[in-house]
Amino acid sequence: PLVVRRETQIAAPPATVFAFLTDPEKILSWMGTEAKTELHPGGLYLLKGINERAARGSFREVVPVHRLAYSFGWEGSEEVPPGSSLIEIDLIDRDGGTLLRITHSGLPNAAECAGHNRGWAHYLGRLAMAASGQDPGADRGPAADHV
Repeated sequence: PLVVRRETQIAAPPATVFAFLTDPEKILSWMGTEAKTELHPGGLYLLKGINERAARGSFREVVPVHRLAYSFGWEGSEEVPPGSSLIEIDLIDRDGGTLLRITHSGLPNAAECAGHNRGWAHYLGRLAMAASGQDPGADRGPAADHV
C-alpha cells in the first residue's frame, strides 16, 4: 500500500512534543509561515508552507499528549487535494523522551509517497530540534537538505 511511515526519538516529554504539533506559534518554529488549528474532531488544520502552498485538512482524533489524526492535502493540487490523505501521529513516552510514530496514508502514487517521505524526514528532524529546545534555523524546505 501507498503509506509513509517514520519514527523519530525526541528528547522532550510527550506533552511538549504535542504542543509543538498543535500550537500554531510552536508549529511555526519548525514548519511553515502560517498555521491554524482547531483541536477537536472536525476542526480545521491549515498550514501555509514556505513556498506559499497551503495544506488543509480536518482533525479526526485529538487525544492530548498521545495521538493526533487529521486529513491532509494541498490546496490547488489534483493529485493530493485537501483532505484526501490521512496523517496519524502517536506519541509514546520512551527513554526519558518521546518516540514519535507517524503514518501518512491515502497518497495516490509512489511519487507522492516519495515526496512526502522526504518532507517528513526534513520536518521531523526540525521538530525534534525545536521540541528539545534547539533552534532548527530558517526553513528552506526539504529540497535544501539535498543541496
